[in-house]
Amino acid sequence: MTGVALPLQAGASTGNAVGDFLARYIDASYAGPVGKAITFLVAATVLYYVGKAVVLPLVSRVLERRGLDEHAKRPLRKVTSIVVLFVAVGVAFAFAGFGNILTAVATIGAAATLAIGFAMQDVLKNFVAGIFIYTDKPFKIGDWIEWDGNSGIVEDISLRVSRVRTFDNELLTVPNSNLTDGVIKNPVAKDKLRVQFEFGISYDDDIETATAIIVEEAEKRDDILDDPGVSVRLTQLGDSFVGLKSRFWIADPSRADFVRTRSEYVQAVKERFDEEGIDIPYPTRTLEGAVTVNGDAVDPEAFDAE
Repeated sequence: MTGVALPLQAGASTGNAVGDFLARYIDASYAGPVGKAITFLVAATVLYYVGKAVVLPLVSRVLERRGLDEHAKRPLRKVTSIVVLFVAVGVAFAFAGFGNILTAVATIGAAATLAIGFAMQDVLKNFVAGIFIYTDKPFKIGDWIEWDGNSGIVEDISLRVSRVRTFDNELLTVPNSNLTDGVIKNPVAKDKLRVQFEFGISYDDDIETATAIIVEEAEKRDDILDDPGVSVRLTQLGDSFVGLKSRFWIADPSRADFVRTRSEYVQAVKERFDEEGIDIPYPTRTLEGAVTVNGDAVDPEAFDAE
């Protein structure tokens, strides 16, 4: 009768070696599905672990040759493990004889992927941004970065977010798209960093003497490079001061080195200015006029009596 499942006859094949074996001991109508399930589980397990043992070392060697940092290798290894798992499940489905089921699962998976894609646009956007961070390498763990008015040290980079520790010891969890859509400043990306500071002296002070002091104090410090050497340029004629901008370089920079070096250098120059009688002026205003009391003008000089 059409549509009625008939029990397998003795000696009939279930289409699966494990099912045929089980048919000797249990009802043949159950032996086929149970045999396929066992075949699938065993095949998936074996393929997954064999795949990891073979594929992961190969991927690790490729990543080593590419010179990627550790923060980039870890998520790529995870992605590789997930791909191996999906391949193992797919091959095990086919090996166990679940071809039709595999096709149905693929169709459902494609539809689900489309629906999830619309619902998770931001997540996917950050995921893609994370891939760009791994490939472009604008920064790495331990770097000091600045973006959109924020700054800190990168502590972790994942495929969705990056974690940055600010200099106030606050932990920022930043979506990766925020770091790829705008401009990121990475002062420590290279092996040296140029630091600038403008010193203001009065119009009565000698510019050449002040310039010599600024250069000498830079040359005394071991943490300031001799090549390229320090340079001083007159950059501003302000209302109350002459601006001399010092530019110097430090090697293997970090924010701690940058702040300490600049602070100690500026302090040393200030102390030399004091010794040499060079003023660092501040804005002054001269007020002139008369004072009116009850409609009568009063001479301001009258207040200087005694």
